[in-house]
Amino acid sequence: KKKTGALIVIADAMNLLTFSQSGTKVDASISQSIIESIFHKESPLHDGAVIISDGRIKTASAIMPVSENPDLPKSVGLRHRAGVGATEGTTAVAFIVSEENGKVSYARDGRLVRNLNEEELYEVLSRYL
Repeated sequence: KKKTGALIVIADAMNLLTFSQSGTKVDASISQSIIESIFHKESPLHDGAVIISDGRIKTASAIMPVSENPDLPKSVGLRHRAGVGATEGTTAVAFIVSEENGKVSYARDGRLVRNLNEEELYEVLSRYL
């Protein structure tokens, strides 16, 4: 609703090692206030991705590989391409919030599903958290 851009990657232990080499280690419980604090534009951690593993926020401001998939729509920006890139060749799932329109998308297996409604988002989050 606030149109705060975000990239949240849910990774298993195998992928966590690869992704968490960059960024800042956090190791915190998942909460709305922590997620909002991390992605607030004034936060030094707002760029990059939050990585969640084993039900905890493990890393913030992590750099994700950017997908070069030519089939992605031209309208998706770097945050969405990084979300897709994080899921290419991994078991990770990425949730992306557009800074421009506040819409939520998710990526899995290198595929992007855009503009989830609230019900769809709840269903997908329930599956992976």
